[in-house]
Amino acid sequence: MSFSLHGIGVSNGIAIGRAHLVSPSRVEVAHYTLEAARVPREVLRFEQAIGDTLREMEALRAQIPPDAPAELEAFLDMHLMILADPLIAVETRRLIEENRCNAEWALTQQMDALTARFEEIDDPYLRSRQEDVVQVVQRVLKVLTGQPGQLPLSNLDNPEECILVAHEMTPADMIVFKNSPLAAFITDLGGATSHTAILARGLGIPAVMALHHARSLIRDHEWIIVDGNEGVVIVEPEEATLAEYRLKQNQWRLEREKLKRIKSSRATTLDGVEIELHANMDLPRDVDAVREAGAQGIGLFRSEFLFLNRADLPDEEEQYHAYRSVVEAMDGQPVTIRTLDLGADKRAPWGHRAAENPALGLRAIRLCLAEPRLFQTQLRAILRASAHGRVRLLIPMLASLAELRQTLQHVEQARAGLRADGLPFDHGLPVGGMIEVPAAALMAGAFARHLDYLSIGTNDLIQYTLAIDRVDDAVAHLYDPLNPSVLELVRMTLRAGEKAGKPVAVCGEMAGDPRLTRLLLGLGLRHFSMHPASLLQVKQQILRSHVEELLPLVQRLLKNTEPEKTEALLERLNA
Repeated sequence: MSFSLHGIGVSNGIAIGRAHLVSPSRVEVAHYTLEAARVPREVLRFEQAIGDTLREMEALRAQIPPDAPAELEAFLDMHLMILADPLIAVETRRLIEENRCNAEWALTQQMDALTARFEEIDDPYLRSRQEDVVQVVQRVLKVLTGQPGQLPLSNLDNPEECILVAHEMTPADMIVFKNSPLAAFITDLGGATSHTAILARGLGIPAVMALHHARSLIRDHEWIIVDGNEGVVIVEPEEATLAEYRLKQNQWRLEREKLKRIKSSRATTLDGVEIELHANMDLPRDVDAVREAGAQGIGLFRSEFLFLNRADLPDEEEQYHAYRSVVEAMDGQPVTIRTLDLGADKRAPWGHRAAENPALGLRAIRLCLAEPRLFQTQLRAILRASAHGRVRLLIPMLASLAELRQTLQHVEQARAGLRADGLPFDHGLPVGGMIEVPAAALMAGAFARHLDYLSIGTNDLIQYTLAIDRVDDAVAHLYDPLNPSVLELVRMTLRAGEKAGKPVAVCGEMAGDPRLTRLLLGLGLRHFSMHPASLLQVKQQILRSHVEELLPLVQRLLKNTEPEKTEALLERLNA
């Protein structure tokens, strides 16, 4: 039977394919008592599950891409060691035999006992290893309960027709699937500006989130249509519907192909205003997509993705080689490397425990200042990479001048250390700050006096201005880039940069939304940075725009406070 689900379209496009269900990260288990005669069979079932999990993890290790971080294999080796540890294998078997309980319950009880021991450890790094125990146990539980797991997509018959169906997906999950020929993905949870949604747009694949019940309603291998433009998912479509969407899919592909004609064109408005179009990226291997899109540089290299999907931290040499590879690949074009922005929905792989509200907790520059050795390691690596091309340093989530002063002291300390070690670096490396907190936008003039440039992170700026958790789909409808307060903070920051003679960029999702391109041009933005997949659509809008003619309408839009009128004015602006 055909039916449709409605959610939030977070990445445009239309995909038609087979559903591939991904299990929830945590498995709920029941508790029941066994007859004495059934206990040996239950022990055997548990041992078989351990063996199946072992083979699954060995297969996963064989699927590691060549350019994956070297530590990923070590991460899997550690999980294999945990799986073979007597505290898992032997103690769980003992609980089954002594308590005559089912294997799932015994394993869960043993997991809880082990994680409780980890909680007593003072060292934060060792304490955080409890998560590895939990992840291994969850793998075994999925085998015991017969739930579909995250199988490597290369094992599927037609991976290019695969549509992932999950309760939720983390940014780390997205990195795992980044090299797979994935058609689309849909999730029960999530919002349009979560980092997972941002990564989906970076992959250029359709995605719909906040569907609530997709994971429970859709079955493995069912045909589904994902319409990322409208936020609609159609399950087991009828032939007429399928034909209609195949036509829409072809039209979408044709439009994308036409855009490639302007790849080599200069981003100049009809009245001759030059615009810089840079790209955002997450991992060194993304540089090919940046160059393919015709970007003039990298406006945001999210360095924290080097730290995900691993059990340890990358050292200075690993980071240096990663940054250097990107800098050299860009061949003289600027590369803006943002320091660690871990926290919120990108969890640190070591001892800091998640706060009650991670978005307001120890994240980004706060985390780096609390971990000076970690920060120094990264700063040294970035500075060393600057000897090989045009590198710019970007500091995330600054909220006060006190934080900025501490940060600049750390930068100077890293420079002094490299000078003492005789290692080359760019002594004039530009240092910029991200305006993501309303406090920073209100103080943009002061920040501009101490920095070489500013970059507005609109995703977090909107989140903090409107008090909306951007990964919570329950309030996603309140997330509004056109809110008058948000637009005023963007305008203030752009004016502060102009007054100080410092360039200001926008590297948040607003920069990559072609519907907002003319509005940003009218506000005075001349430096855009976005995912490579969005660049040509934004360039098309720039080539069709006349800045002087935009100004009167933009001023009217800024003065307006009625949401319905705002949409009407935006439509006129884009007409």
